[in-house]
Amino acid sequence: MYLQCGKFRLSLARPLIMGVVNITPDSFSDGGSFATASTALAHARRLVDEGADLIDIGGESTRPGAGGVALEEERRRVLPVLEQLAGGTVPVSIDTQKPELMREAIAAGASMINDVNALQAPGALAAVAQSGVAVCLMHMQGTPADMQTDPHYEDVVAEVLEFFGDRMRAAHAAGIAPDRIVLDPGFGFGKTLEHNLELLRRLDRFNTTGAAVLAGLSRKGMLGRLTGREVDERVYASIAAALIAVENGARIVRVHDVAATRDALAVWTAVNPVTER
Repeated sequence: MYLQCGKFRLSLARPLIMGVVNITPDSFSDGGSFATASTALAHARRLVDEGADLIDIGGESTRPGAGGVALEEERRRVLPVLEQLAGGTVPVSIDTQKPELMREAIAAGASMINDVNALQAPGALAAVAQSGVAVCLMHMQGTPADMQTDPHYEDVVAEVLEFFGDRMRAAHAAGIAPDRIVLDPGFGFGKTLEHNLELLRRLDRFNTTGAAVLAGLSRKGMLGRLTGREVDERVYASIAAALIAVENGARIVRVHDVAATRDALAVWTAVNPVTER
């Protein structure tokens, strides 16, 4: 199984690590730490040196309760960093909901669009379909501003799967090939702790879609609820969650702590034979 990411063709025979670079003042995990182009660029290069297979850069926080960011400000934050990284050895993903920025980022060399809104904004499908880049479609109930107010599901796995079925059909109809699609169940995006745990337990169900599954659990609030640890003390819980996700079928893990995740996955991969899935 492969993921076509622009000029990159990534084998999914082993789990891949996506390193997170938040170019924001208010992200839940590291807001403000890499808010300038120079600090973000240095951090991204450090993550590549530590073993990241992809880099995901974003200029708009989607933490619970977050408001939106104007297009011009989001553009100012991410495009200078993308332009410096795009000619490197790993694909660069842009975390954005805005079709205008998607088009600009693709023109600047982005290899993936990571959209928490699953290309539902007018023009988003066309922006991605007209390129050769990959796309990560994420599930979210509500919006970042209100998603944790009162999330409710009858069967969270079945409902997220139904949503993905609809979005994949829309993507295919727009001309996005199956090998360009990644699915992210959206841990913490309109889910309670129990919803998140149920998704993690049954993550293998999402492999029935034929698309690669991405798990973004790093440092999240659910891990704080389980351990009592503050956000900067959740590296061990994040590693445990990443390993469980991979054991249950995730092919990409989106993480802040790349070196630690790489080491843990090296051990996991040594124990588990590499297979094409």
